[in-house]
Amino acid sequence: MSWQDQSQSNWGAAKRFRLILREQGSAREMGGDDMSIAVQIVDNIMMNALEMGSSDIHLQPEHQQLRIRFRIDGQLHENGMLPVEQATNVIARLKLCAGMRIDETREPQDGRIDMEYDNRRLSARASCVPCLNGEKFVMRILDPQAMKVDLFKLGMNEETLKKWQRAISMPYGLILVTGPTGSGKSSTLYASLNQLDSKTQNIVTVEDPIEYEFDHHVAQVQVTEKLTFARTMRSFLRQDPDIMMVGEMRDPESLSIGIQAGLTGHLVLSTIHTNNAIETIGRMVDMGAEPYLISGVTVAILAQRLVRLNCVKCRERYQPTADEIEMLQITPEQVASAQFAKGKGCSECRGTGLKGRIGLFEILIGTPEFRQAVASYDGYDDILAAAKAQGYRPMIEDGRHKVTSGWTTPNEVIRAVYSQALE
Repeated sequence: MSWQDQSQSNWGAAKRFRLILREQGSAREMGGDDMSIAVQIVDNIMMNALEMGSSDIHLQPEHQQLRIRFRIDGQLHENGMLPVEQATNVIARLKLCAGMRIDETREPQDGRIDMEYDNRRLSARASCVPCLNGEKFVMRILDPQAMKVDLFKLGMNEETLKKWQRAISMPYGLILVTGPTGSGKSSTLYASLNQLDSKTQNIVTVEDPIEYEFDHHVAQVQVTEKLTFARTMRSFLRQDPDIMMVGEMRDPESLSIGIQAGLTGHLVLSTIHTNNAIETIGRMVDMGAEPYLISGVTVAILAQRLVRLNCVKCRERYQPTADEIEMLQITPEQVASAQFAKGKGCSECRGTGLKGRIGLFEILIGTPEFRQAVASYDGYDDILAAAKAQGYRPMIEDGRHKVTSGWTTPNEVIRAVYSQALE
């Protein structure tokens, strides 16, 4: 899409979409000449991104243009260019709406953009960073509708789902969801909290950012420079909580408070960044947690990745290559009964053959034997042996099942769990 298309498509965008300015507790529509090209371009970039189901918008400066890309189902897609003379005004309007200083071009800035689209309230977390050819502006779209996920539709197999439901129904302890950025950890936590009884339990959350606003009975706190994870968690412990959801265990202090909270009668749900469930124990030890405390508090550890689904409109039978079969360790018996499929590409999936995403999961449960292995922690191998004793199934097995069932392609699973595919 050219810059002319960006400014002229969806004519009358202001009627369906508007940017909202929040100042001193009040909200008003952001001003601007409706006939201004910059106003039209910004409105239509945002509308196009929302209509395509984008999670992020990237405006990247290059030598003679501003490149526009949308992240859809985890992948970046080109969506047009802007000439330099238009790009300056577009970035200035976005910075103004995000509460940034438009005259500051040498320092990184962060902000929040509020908007309304077809009577839906949305927001975006905005980041502006000076680059060689100008300022790069990235927006993470926070759509409450997109975060309203059903726990039963995340893609967990029956066994994993039962174990997870049992874990989140425990009265106290620490439950962790692990994986890289963009692997759906927040969605899993939100879906899990929606399964809990918020009427009879005091549920509190501390998040950065708040991606989904609960309708009733849940107190949510946004992290700021002064209101850190650790400080908010300490305050929460004086608020008689039953369940505490912490956006991320990102430092030793937060982890220490979370472990203490789990040991003193609270159920703590949080995320952490590791490659798989087993490595989470070592990560917590590296962050200064004592193995005997980890063993006493751990209820469950869920690791996950997201893979794209075959487009239901254009998927067809497909025979994977010998390399793909070997990397996924698919046996000849499994190949004989498999229903391999791959999308050939259509207008519905924008020619990619893939649309929508589903999770790959592995789960560890804090059984007595597993807790004993953690308490006497002596490295990865001991934890792996204890995990296998409780029937631990790595993510690659879940991915293998989804490939042989025709839900996704071998390449998607290999890309998501590459390290396990090599083992």
